[in-house]
Amino acid sequence: MKCFVTGGAGFIGSHLTDALLKDGHSVVCADNFLIGKPENLAHLRNNNNFIFYETDLAEKANVNEIFKKEKFDYIFHLAANSDIRESAKNPEIEYKNTLLTTYNILECMKLYNVKRLFFSSTSAVYGEKITGPMGEISGPLEPISYYGSAKLSAEAFIHSFSHMNDFSSLVFRFPNVIGSRLTHGVVYDFIAKLKKDKQNLEILGDGTQVKPYLHVSDLINAISHLKNIEETGVVIYNIGVESKTSVTAIADIVCNEMGLKNVNYNYTGGNIGWKGDVPTFEYDLQKISTMGWSAKYTSDEAVRKTVKEVLTCKL
Repeated sequence: MKCFVTGGAGFIGSHLTDALLKDGHSVVCADNFLIGKPENLAHLRNNNNFIFYETDLAEKANVNEIFKKEKFDYIFHLAANSDIRESAKNPEIEYKNTLLTTYNILECMKLYNVKRLFFSSTSAVYGEKITGPMGEISGPLEPISYYGSAKLSAEAFIHSFSHMNDFSSLVFRFPNVIGSRLTHGVVYDFIAKLKKDKQNLEILGDGTQVKPYLHVSDLINAISHLKNIEETGVVIYNIGVESKTSVTAIADIVCNEMGLKNVNYNYTGGNIGWKGDVPTFEYDLQKISTMGWSAKYTSDEAVRKTVKEVLTCKL
């Protein structure tokens, strides 16, 4: 199977690329290095089943050029701006890198008769008003971040394109995904801050924010487990773990793994880290569980494993 992985140099995209190649597929990746890093794919330089394009998928001509040259069986669309804090300063980042890239991919799927799509969505589409465990049909969907709104808009386009063109589209709504090759987020930030100052740690909010953290290896396993669903239309799955980890608990784990004691935690206050942040959420995972999948690592285990991987620069 010939696969196209957009955002292939990114944290998750590069892990997915490795898994697809390991399973015997040929992989074409595209990335503009907005967040992705060349070193994430450096080990594939001499792999004959791997092709890389450094290009901006927000430009339709660039996407068309790749589709015209390559003949794809499956699109894994992960290209997006995943740094919610950064796009809070400039929503155009989300329009261009999250929504427009998706529209261009869908247009080229239609043009070149590619029928199968995997799309990485997010818990941010649910917003903050839903109480209790959130299922795939929970609502209303009222995202409060530009990132969440761009992903929800992308989902809407996927629904319409899938209906009009008989696509088989698999959508995963990610929680906080962590692991080696991480580029941002609370675990990454805490390690970076403590490397600069081993005695003091700034913590955004009051530290009580609590969310499920999923290790990237569990996510890739789930994609591999479910990618062969051939149902025409859109199938949506929440993906995550039953357990959750607070921001203060993450700080404790990071300090423990770095061998630091008596670190002063300096909280900025409030129950959110930044405007657009959802301080807590919980998934209803019954739907994906019925498909025979569950995470190997708990949320706390995923955090600790990630800290060890980042500290040792394990790729």
